[in-house]
Amino acid sequence: RHIDWKLYARTERLYTKQYEEETNLRCQLLVDTSSSMVFPQNAFNKLQFSTYASAALIQLLQKQRDAVGLTTFTDQIHNFMEPRSNTKHARILYHQLEHLLGEQSTNQQTATTDTLHTIAEAIHKRSLIVLFSDMLDNQQDEEALFSALQHLKHNKHEVIVFHVMDKQKEMEFAYSNRPYQFVDLETGEKVKLFPSEVRDQYLQRINDYRHRLKLRCQQYNIEYVEADINEGFHQVLMPYLIKRKKLS
Repeated sequence: RHIDWKLYARTERLYTKQYEEETNLRCQLLVDTSSSMVFPQNAFNKLQFSTYASAALIQLLQKQRDAVGLTTFTDQIHNFMEPRSNTKHARILYHQLEHLLGEQSTNQQTATTDTLHTIAEAIHKRSLIVLFSDMLDNQQDEEALFSALQHLKHNKHEVIVFHVMDKQKEMEFAYSNRPYQFVDLETGEKVKLFPSEVRDQYLQRINDYRHRLKLRCQQYNIEYVEADINEGFHQVLMPYLIKRKKLS
């Protein structure tokens, strides 16, 4: 029953059929490659952290004979590779990630909301969706972002959101009180000021947003993980392994 009789009829040589082993899990990695992800500039940045973390997850998934795919996006989807479990496919994914390490794009905005809706409809089989993003969507409507996350759950996908950040600079606003020029990497807009002039208001707004994002993820049963780029990759690998164990 494993002989390919049609091929034998054409070639008069016997070949056996090989079947790709059924996988336990399908995983789609989503990596935000917008310009805000190359912060901090001239240092190990959020995009590089996300790239290395994705590569580590691909290796784990491959060793477990799970299928893995990759999506990269800004305000549009640039690459979409469906989950597969073979070694050749993994090499292609690594090659795609390698290109991201040298990424220094400017004025590339983010549309996380649109990407999540597209992925929710494009992936028909129940999968684990792993998102790496600083969650700085260029759309001002937070409800649209929350709705997109809910769309993934509605379509029966499991979801892990890795909120990638430089915690000291972005969440604690740890700048000395001297003049700085702050640049919006996605729009190029610049502003000069003393950090003390805006620190309290900034911290209030960023912490309120983090709280709302955490709350919505809890409501939708989505795993939310704050991934500080200065704290190593265990903060990514451990939540994945825990989620993997629950799904097995």
